[in-house]
Amino acid sequence: MVVREKILDTVISCFKRHGAKRLDTPAFELKEMLTEKYGEDSMLIYDLKDQGGELLSLRYDLTVPFARYLAMNKLKKMKRYHVGKVWRRESPTIVQGRYREFCQCDFDIAGQFDPMIPDAECLKIICEILSGLQLGHFLIKVNDRRIIDGMFAACGVPENKFRAICSSIDKLDKMSWNDVRYEMVTKKSLAPEVADRIGEYIQRCGGVSLIEQLLQDPRLSQNKQILEGLEDMKLLFEYLTLFGIADKMSFDLSLARGLDYYTGVIYEAVLQTPSQTGEESLSMGSVAAGGRYDGLVGMFNPKGQKVPCVGLSIGVERIFSIVEQRMKVSDEKVRTTETQVFVATPQKNFLQERLKLIAELWNAGIKAEMLYKNNPKLLSQLHYCENTGIQLMVIIGEQEMKGGVIKLRSVASREEVAIKREHLVAEIQKRLSDS
Repeated sequence: MVVREKILDTVISCFKRHGAKRLDTPAFELKEMLTEKYGEDSMLIYDLKDQGGELLSLRYDLTVPFARYLAMNKLKKMKRYHVGKVWRRESPTIVQGRYREFCQCDFDIAGQFDPMIPDAECLKIICEILSGLQLGHFLIKVNDRRIIDGMFAACGVPENKFRAICSSIDKLDKMSWNDVRYEMVTKKSLAPEVADRIGEYIQRCGGVSLIEQLLQDPRLSQNKQILEGLEDMKLLFEYLTLFGIADKMSFDLSLARGLDYYTGVIYEAVLQTPSQTGEESLSMGSVAAGGRYDGLVGMFNPKGQKVPCVGLSIGVERIFSIVEQRMKVSDEKVRTTETQVFVATPQKNFLQERLKLIAELWNAGIKAEMLYKNNPKLLSQLHYCENTGIQLMVIIGEQEMKGGVIKLRSVASREEVAIKREHLVAEIQKRLSDS
């Protein structure tokens, strides 16, 4: 929990730095609110048992509840962040940080703005968070749903198969192109020559030069949707360059993002961790993702009024798994409590004095502990401090009582000084602020 808290602090402070307000929504939604929003992933939604009344499901992500919230409250503009649990009926793989219940951290900008400015800010936020967490080298793959759909149309994919083929392409990070092609042709009845045409494009990635090449491509440049997507992508890269993060981006035609609600720019961040042999880098899967979804709020509005939105989600569970594995390797110890001072005694029958003393420390806002025993041994008290990383110890005994002083001991250096009882709190606070 300590490691998680640190990660969440980094994420949330970044969201606040970019001016977002916090929102929370219920753990479950009406089932009808969630259906037909996630494509093939809809089968991963947990439905709650029908007990008479409405049919409810546990939320699958934080984006659809946000869109529902905007529509219900007739909001046209909002910049919000949301940290909460979501549930998916997946096969858990603990090593990769894939669970059935996990925490998501989302940031979204809703409202009608000039093209690509909010989108560029979302990518900047991902860069700030991943850099702040010091996870090592990362790459953000960027694409656009309009480019994908336009490419499908130009290659001859029937329109009713767009989403199905899109979800196959989304598996390219887990499967080889040959396996994906086999799935498209055999299971989804796509003509082999159409699959091969798609294959020519989706294995390409790059930057602005690739955008220029595609704008000149005789097959693609005939498609209005692709041209719109490519012009926006060009503008996006211009803003990313101004933000100083273009070198972290890769315009990648294989990026599809399986969710149905995306309508424009989509992105996914992957960590590149060097393998043991040092020959190739090993991808840990995506640690952040998001995109533009301009039609989702309209689905919840009786009049179909749209509110354009763009957002991102940070995969904290996966990041947590990576950090935890690294800590195991480096044998790093983490303090699980924040206690600053331990109240001890070397003698018997000093419980009342310890209780008075610890209350004084607590009342002064100092984080303090003592052993719950009438007559603890001094050695046990010292060991407790060393094992839990407590820096300071205050010791009260007969000698101290007679002299009206308290001994203040530094646990690490074992130095002890006698301090007048009335000056104790001030001395402790001074030492804590200096350390």
